[in-house]
Amino acid sequence: MTTTKNRILLVGIVALIGAMFLLTEPVPQPPAYHQFADDRNIFGTPNFWNVATNIAFLLSGLAGLHVLRAGEHPGVVRELLPAYRLFFAGIFLTAFGSAWYHLAPANNSLFWDRLPMTLGFMGFFVVVIGEHVSIAAARKLLVPLLVVGVLSVVYWYVSEIAGTGDVRPYAIVQFLPMLVIPVILLVYPTRFDTVGFYWWMLVIYVLSKLVEHFDGQILAATGLISGHSVKHLLAAAAPLVFVHGIRNRRPREVAA
Repeated sequence: MTTTKNRILLVGIVALIGAMFLLTEPVPQPPAYHQFADDRNIFGTPNFWNVATNIAFLLSGLAGLHVLRAGEHPGVVRELLPAYRLFFAGIFLTAFGSAWYHLAPANNSLFWDRLPMTLGFMGFFVVVIGEHVSIAAARKLLVPLLVVGVLSVVYWYVSEIAGTGDVRPYAIVQFLPMLVIPVILLVYPTRFDTVGFYWWMLVIYVLSKLVEHFDGQILAATGLISGHSVKHLLAAAAPLVFVHGIRNRRPREVAA
């Protein structure tokens, strides 16, 4: 498939998915979203395990930032360093935002949970674009996509305050990259000798959403940990897979 056809395909997919979301009615944040199966108070901390498991984000974010700080590595595209850093910084900050949210789940605390997550989503999306589609395009998209991500959370929160809650823009920011990235991996060549770890990251992401859905059932089955807490651990594992990938892959000759 030619480069032009690839780009037309990507633009078409983005436009179609965007239209599917935006042509639907506004979707407010369901109050039930804040109700988690595991609300145990341990060591004086409400919702203890949903709070404590956020340390996994802290550690994986730090691991990624450390690898980038350690110096140049053949598994990293130097021109994309701001995007790599944004991804890992978003993961690191999610530890604090998510912990704050789970101490007292509500829309006002959820804002601080979602804001750093958008940094991670957009940083990761730009990295994939830069490594496969175009470094120049990725560099130009970094700031606009970052702004779009932040505004999607701000819009959602302001709409909830106004009584016209609409989570659709944030849903697009979270899910559209996860739908487009597999297409990019399939139709564009890579600058490196493997993309296998990207597929593992996507699998982990899907699994994290699956266990989140079965929050109460997993707690009932284990008696120890809920699906939402497992979701935190899985979601934090994906950046560690990324760290392993960029440390072990090597560049190959690919046209810019």
